Amino acid sequence: MSLKVGATQKKTILASGAFDILHPGHIKFLEEAKRVGGKNSNLVVIIARDKTVEENKGRKTVFGERARLAMVQALKPVDKAALGYRPFSFEKVVEKYRPNVVVFGYDQLWLVERFKGLCRKKKWDIKVKVLRKYNLGGLNSSSDVIKRIKKLRILKRRVR
Repeated sequence: MSLKVGATQKKTILASGAFDILHPGHIKFLEEAKRVGGKNSNLVVIIARDKTVEENKGRKTVFGERARLAMVQALKPVDKAALGYRPFSFEKVVEKYRPNVVVFGYDQLWLVERFKGLCRKKKWDIKVKVLRKYNLGGLNSSSDVIKRIKKLRILKRRVR
């Protein structure tokens, strides 16, 4: 059975991620994702579950999934934010939201290949776009923010 996606007039753009420790790179990513669909599009953002983040990144989240969901939902470009499925499932997300385009971050290339494979298998006609890394002040990944905080804590201890 072929899933007909994007049946409505408004384009649905789908983005996903951990969005742990929101930073300027996240904001720019979501603004660009919304722009991909055009002025009259809906941006749906799937927030990775705590367990999924831990499995994929090898670390626990700083903010729990409900807090990350609330923060992302409050952002201007986001029309809807929702928690991902347990266990992780592209299929359920696509069936529920029927996106025209799925955008990925520069650091999600392994996920892009997995998604493209599923699109071929299911015969889904969904565009895939990989967005670039945005450099806004040097702290453009959660890992960079964590490193900076650790460095500041070390410096603070030395000053005492």
